[in-house]
Amino acid sequence: MVKHLWAPWRMSYLQRKDERCDDCVFCVADKRDEDSERLVLHRGRLAFVMMNKFPYTNGHLMIAPYRHIADISDIEDQEMLEMHQLLKLSRTVLERYCKPQGFNVGMNIGRIAGAGIADHLHLHLVPRWLGDTNFMPVFAEVRVIPQHLQETYRLLSQFFIDSQKENEE
Repeated sequence: MVKHLWAPWRMSYLQRKDERCDDCVFCVADKRDEDSERLVLHRGRLAFVMMNKFPYTNGHLMIAPYRHIADISDIEDQEMLEMHQLLKLSRTVLERYCKPQGFNVGMNIGRIAGAGIADHLHLHLVPRWLGDTNFMPVFAEVRVIPQHLQETYRLLSQFFIDSQKENEE
């Protein structure tokens, strides 16, 4: 017998319209002065790293190209290469900062695949620990994030700076 778990709060999320570029959280190329507000941790030449404001776990990062593109088939080779270089850097930073036991890495391409912002391609890097998933999100509609986003941003920013200096040496 199939059991149903009702989650009516998800309907507004599922039915919302796609973000317009004006409102896109990933369109940050010309907004360097808003990096701390937007939680941008590191800027590359073609892509950047930012924290997720609605994380699954502490340290949930997203990597996106500056160009506002929705489909992986539209990305230039150099953009994809830099996104993966930033993925590698981000993994190193998170290993130093929060010592996760594993990672989830992936892209949700299209709204039906789970993309919260389907119009701007982005890659998720989610640190994971044994026991980090529990009953709270299912039964209480609550995710327990053990550290304030701004504190995590402050600490991770320094780790990115330190890692970049090491790479330049």
